[in-house]
Amino acid sequence: MGGFFEVHRARTGHRLVATTRMKSMTIYFVAGEASADNHAAALMCSLRELSCDCGIQFIGRGGPQMRKIAGEQFKNWIDDAAVLGLWEVIRKYGYFREQFHETLNEIQVSKPDAVVLIDYPGFNLRLARALRKQSTRQKIIYYISPQVWAWNRGRIKKMARLLDLMLCIFPFEADLYNKSGLRALFVGHPMIERLRALKIDTERDRNLIGLFPGSRMREVRKIFPVMLESIPELQKQNRDMRFEVAAASEELGHEMQEMLARRGQDQQGVQIKVGETDALMQRALAGIVASGTATLEAAYFRLPFVLIYKVAWPTYLAARLVVSVKYLGMPNVLADKEVVPEFIQHRATPDAIVKAMRRLIEDADARHRMISEFDTVVGKLGERGASEKAARAIVAELKERRSPERRSRSGDRPSLTDKGGASEKERIK
Repeated sequence: MGGFFEVHRARTGHRLVATTRMKSMTIYFVAGEASADNHAAALMCSLRELSCDCGIQFIGRGGPQMRKIAGEQFKNWIDDAAVLGLWEVIRKYGYFREQFHETLNEIQVSKPDAVVLIDYPGFNLRLARALRKQSTRQKIIYYISPQVWAWNRGRIKKMARLLDLMLCIFPFEADLYNKSGLRALFVGHPMIERLRALKIDTERDRNLIGLFPGSRMREVRKIFPVMLESIPELQKQNRDMRFEVAAASEELGHEMQEMLARRGQDQQGVQIKVGETDALMQRALAGIVASGTATLEAAYFRLPFVLIYKVAWPTYLAARLVVSVKYLGMPNVLADKEVVPEFIQHRATPDAIVKAMRRLIEDADARHRMISEFDTVVGKLGERGASEKAARAIVAELKERRSPERRSRSGDRPSLTDKGGASEKERIK
């Protein structure tokens, strides 16, 4: 740990008084997607607030929000690192191999007190394994669990040998991991605090439908055309129906505008909006949402919607072989039933989507039932303060002085509910 905490003993009269002085700390972060960049940046801010009486340095790689906090030495690689699907990873294998070895070398040279891995399992779990093989002494902490419970639960016991702590954003994850020997703590979902700040006082427009085709270029190219094909049928029932499309960036907005032009589609009833996702979710009567984080955001803002998911066929077929959950959308996973209609791959047809959307548009009871289920789902995500709880958990983990035996690779680490861990858990709360 490099002497992160140093105990000084001072004699006062006839008593020995132990005081603790915090030394400077270095944490290496790895995040590979835009949503992880936002969550990690919030975590960095909370860590800095907790350690205001000592120096703290953030190094590693992530996105623009993280770099804004960490400084110029932090690498912004999100545009190249954020890929979707097996085929894209294979195509960029050389790039990822180079980045992997570069990351390992940076950690060896900088000798951080902790490595904090944010989601991004294809890269980060391999990195954790490589670090353990090198017998590195820094803590390895995972924030925002990879969804191994969906595609490979057998990896959990292996993860227990690699990680010191898993910080979970869904409550069922912590229960599952602790039972498997992986020390885990539920801190709440970081989006709750962010979205609460984005609430606006507005009424829903009965003639407005929101389209949310995703935040990656390949995702948009697969999903947006299906959304566009659905529009004419929806407009047949209501000539005043308008459609607004949420674009995550100017680049994606420009791509979608070109797709509209190439189709020769009437653009009067379709508007591309950049950076207005949260507002659109609060103004629209209903929506069509690409699978991903946006489904939970829509649930939070109580927007009735249908889910759509389309990827390259090799990616879809590979996923079918390993995915073992009944539902794809997180609102459905958390509810353990189909709250939101899911249209996946070949089932994502304009006819099927239009039929489900008409029900939400025309049937007020159907909308209200879905919204009621959303309230229950969001209630499971915890209260505000996830980033602060995660930061406190990291600081608490760094305080522990473990012997090599307790940090063995056997996976026999005490859970946060074991003797000695309960008080630490309560402090984090």
